[in-house]
Amino acid sequence: MTDGGAYAQPTPREFYIHDDLTDEVAAEAGPDSPAARLARELIARVAADRVRVRVLTLAEQVERVATQGPHAPFALTLGIGRAGERVARALDARTGWFPHLRRVGLTREEDGAGGYRLVSTDPGGLDAQLDGRYASLAIVDDTVFSGLTMTGLVGALDESQRARTHAFCLRGVAASIAQVAALCPITAGVAAPGRLLDEVSFINASGLVRRIAIRRPGQRPLAFLDRPEWLRAWFPADHAEILALCRRLNALLEPPA
Repeated sequence: MTDGGAYAQPTPREFYIHDDLTDEVAAEAGPDSPAARLARELIARVAADRVRVRVLTLAEQVERVATQGPHAPFALTLGIGRAGERVARALDARTGWFPHLRRVGLTREEDGAGGYRLVSTDPGGLDAQLDGRYASLAIVDDTVFSGLTMTGLVGALDESQRARTHAFCLRGVAASIAQVAALCPITAGVAAPGRLLDEVSFINASGLVRRIAIRRPGQRPLAFLDRPEWLRAWFPADHAEILALCRRLNALLEPPA
């Protein structure tokens, strides 16, 4: 099951993996469950390449953002998708910056020709989610990778609202973060220099095993395990073992109907 030929992945010189899997699976299935044990084994396996791969935790990234404050509480915070909403809640618990939070349904989707397009997951579209004016506005996402999602949302604001907007992310590619900074100030926990994909890349560990990571028009989303050629590029030495672990864990987390 792969249609990813147009989306071939190089082997990145620096590969950052956000561990949003270990704690989530332990909470969902129990810390001593087979799924939790497999999640820990998977994270240990992907982290085995200590030269190229760095596993990031939520706590360390939240702390990196928090130490770049303080900020007065924002009148409204927009969390981009479920991931942005979770990040905003975690940051607010640490800082108190985001007491009024709203999720914005916005994501990127493969266009089938090697590129991506920005799509709203809300029936009303993006404009309906940007109603009103606010004395201060925060926009929060987990990762600024290509910059498409964050620049799309910030760019949809009128000039006067952008002047009162500050963006936040836990991690991202430095060049993409700079694209956002051209529109409004942005605070990032981890900003990695280098060319996108071949020099630096980011993924969420959950995307390895949950079918949420790759969105395609008119088709169900895929997990990274559905693109084994990507795993071969990302983990040249251990891709077979990592793919086997991903499939075993996916069978526990998303059993066939």
